[in-house]
This record gives sequence, structure tokens and C-alpha cells, in this order.
Amino acid sequence: MFHHITVLKEEAVTGLNIRPDGIYVDCTLGGGGHSLSIASRLTEGGRLLAIDQDDKAIEAAEKVLEPYLDRVTLVKSNFRHIKEIVREQHLGHVDGILFDLGVSSPQLDEEERGFSYHAAAPLDMRMDRSQSLSAADIINEWREEEIADIIYRYGEEKFARRIARRIVAEREKEPIETTDRLADIVKQAIPAAARRKGPHPARRTFQAVRIAVNDELGAFEQALEDGIHLLHPGGRIAVISFHSLEDRICKKMFQSYSRGCTCPPDFPQCVCGNEPIIKVITNKPVLPGEKEIEQNPRARSAKLRIAEKL
Repeated sequence: MFHHITVLKEEAVTGLNIRPDGIYVDCTLGGGGHSLSIASRLTEGGRLLAIDQDDKAIEAAEKVLEPYLDRVTLVKSNFRHIKEIVREQHLGHVDGILFDLGVSSPQLDEEERGFSYHAAAPLDMRMDRSQSLSAADIINEWREEEIADIIYRYGEEKFARRIARRIVAEREKEPIETTDRLADIVKQAIPAAARRKGPHPARRTFQAVRIAVNDELGAFEQALEDGIHLLHPGGRIAVISFHSLEDRICKKMFQSYSRGCTCPPDFPQCVCGNEPIIKVITNKPVLPGEKEIEQNPRARSAKLRIAEKL
């Protein structure tokens, strides 16, 4: 059963300013909540491309979206290929693009997927299970410096070097193949005082390894940039992120593409010729309300940013 609670659904879809005959892309189909909301606002002239790399998500969403399949196209792919997907569908530009980043609830809750540090499962973490690289490959085959680097960069973990050193020492005894063993190794590597406060000591490391397995930040940065260029004038792009690294990429790119002239202020006239490509609709990110967080605690770190093509 693929049951996923959609975060910031109304805020994100309303922010896209849906035109009934418009063309929209949901880059992260998941449980189909956002796609359903978009599709229900389209007439027969409208169209929605819904992308996901998880077969189970597509299978479940097909049932959710059944009343609207005449205007919805489901695509199994990584959203980093958005430009090619839009081209393959013989579409030039689109009117709106939505990203709902991170891992969906069903992926976290399916123990055998290996995303969670709360249960014993194979060390997997692949969103697309047809890809070859898994978490076990990274943990057992990458060099200590590479492991430390991803834990520090993607997990923002200050004990990254200690954790990487411990991982390499433990894998020499026998391969690290399960989530519970990796979680235990991370826990042992972190000083006792640091373990006693805050979230689970393995949370940051698991996040980092998952991001590395799926190249989440690289894929998002590429797709966001391509998405901005795919929009019609007046089209909007909405991004829901769940941690600071994703939000930082979105914020910086929106700032970069909304900036006009970059000449020094004392220049008598513009010589750079730079013109803004988008305008930022949300000067500050939209956050979920108390009621939504109460109903779905995983929503508490969500941030929504929206921009419009000029």
C-alpha cells in the first residue's frame, strides 16, 4: 500500500496559478496528491506530465489519478531529465512545474528499502531500484575520505571524519550490509555527550548516504535550472524542500535568475545587459501551519518557494 500524506498541497498548487487549459509537470509524483489536485483543475485541453522513478509510486498513482488519465501522462524517469521528457512529449514550453523533494512516506516506511535507521533491513536506499549504485556500495567500497566528505557535505555532520574512520574499520572485519549495523556503527563513533541530545545519532549520516546514492542535489539543481527555461512567460515553478541543502539551492537559483543588472552602482549606465528571467513570488518561504504539522509531523521541516517566469 503506497500511502503518502501530501505536504503543503493547497499552498503549492494554488501558487502555481493553474490555467484549465495549461500544461504542467509534477516532477515528484509520489502518492499523487499534488498531481490529483492539479489534474482536477484542468479541462480536457489541459495536460499534466507526472514523473517518478519509483515503480510502486507510479502504480499507486495510476489508481488515484484514474478519473483524469485522459489529461495525465505518467513517466518513469529521474526528474533531472525534465528537458528530454518535455521534448519527447512534443511540448515546447509548459505553464507550471512542481517539485516536492525528499523521500516519500511509503519509501521510509517500507523497511526493505533501507532508508530508515529504525529497523533492520538491507542497506539499499535506491529510489529507482533498477539503478546499480546502492548504499551498501558506498559504505563498503568508497574510500574513507569520500565517505567523510559526503557525510559532512550532505549530512552537515560535524563528526563525519570519526564516523567514516569507524565505518572503514568495521567493514574490514566484515561487510556492512544492513541498516541496523550501520546505525550502530555511527552511534558508536559519535561521542557519548553528543548522542544524549538531539535526534537519532545516525539521522544525518543516513540522509547523506541517501542523497549520494540518488545524486539528489545534482539532479535537483539540473532540473530546477532546466525547468526555469522550460516555462512560458507567466508560468510558475514551485519547490517544496525538506532540508537546508535543497532550500539553499532553490533560494540561490531564484535569486540568481531574478537579478537584473550586475554593474557597479556608480556606473552611469548598464553595460552588462543582464535582465531578470523570473520574479520571486515568495520573498520568504511558505511554511506548514500548526494543524498540518500536528496531522503529519514529517511536514515540520517543509518550505515552499515559488517563482514566475517573466
